[in-house]
Amino acid sequence: MIQIPDDEIQLSAIRSQGAGGQNVNKVSSAIHLRFDIPASSLPEPVKQRLLKMHDGRITVDGVVVIKAQNHRNQDKNRAEAIRRLNELVKSATQVRRKRVPTRPGVAARKRRLDAKKKRGSLKKLRTKPHE
Repeated sequence: MIQIPDDEIQLSAIRSQGAGGQNVNKVSSAIHLRFDIPASSLPEPVKQRLLKMHDGRITVDGVVVIKAQNHRNQDKNRAEAIRRLNELVKSATQVRRKRVPTRPGVAARKRRLDAKKKRGSLKKLRTKPHE
């Protein structure tokens, strides 16, 4: 398991969106998390896999931006943002197995050709008879 040092994560409190009454305009309960992948202490292969990910939370510069605002409590939102970052990094630690291309078997090829012949004969029956 990879541990991310706290000094590499930037957390800032922002105002949350959505319902909440008057409280939503006064309290900054949402958390905006920023994590710079290239400048981090993660192992190089993990960094490369993270940067190659097509994830909307990763910017062009390689910065992970996570906004957590599900809870009304700032501490819960902070824990949620850190949990989401840990999940993202954990998904990059798992190396995908390379797909081994296979060819269709003899029986599968025969079934395919039989289906094509049957379909062709059905279409041949629809044509007008020759005089």
